[in-house]
Amino acid sequence: MKKPVNKNLNVNILIDMYGSLLTDRQRVTLELYYGEDFSLGEIAAETRVTRQAVMGCIHKAESKLFEYETKLGLLRKFQALASDIDKLEGLVLQSDMSNKTMLAQIDELLVEMKGKI
Repeated sequence: MKKPVNKNLNVNILIDMYGSLLTDRQRVTLELYYGEDFSLGEIAAETRVTRQAVMGCIHKAESKLFEYETKLGLLRKFQALASDIDKLEGLVLQSDMSNKTMLAQIDELLVEMKGKI
C-alpha cells in the first residue's frame, strides 16, 4: 500500500508531538509503518499479529493523533510560530542596519527561539 507523502510527513510529526499519549503498541506500530516504512505484513510478522490487526491498530492510532491535534492544536501553533519567526528574520535582513546592536540582539533571539521549536 503506497502512503501519500504529505500524510506520511504529517503523521510522523504528530507521532513526535503526541506519540507518548498512544499505547506502546499503537506508537510502535505507527513508527514501523510511517518511520521505518514497513509493510503491513512485515509489521504483522514483527509483532506476531494479523495484517488486519495491524491495519486496525494503524487506523485507530491515526484517529487518536488527529483527535489530539484537533483538540490541542500543537502542530498548528508550532507551524504558526515558525512562520512568524521566518517573517521576523526577513524583516531583520531588510532593515537599514542603522542600529546594528539591536538587530544583532534580535537576530540572536530569533536563532534561540528557532532552536526551541
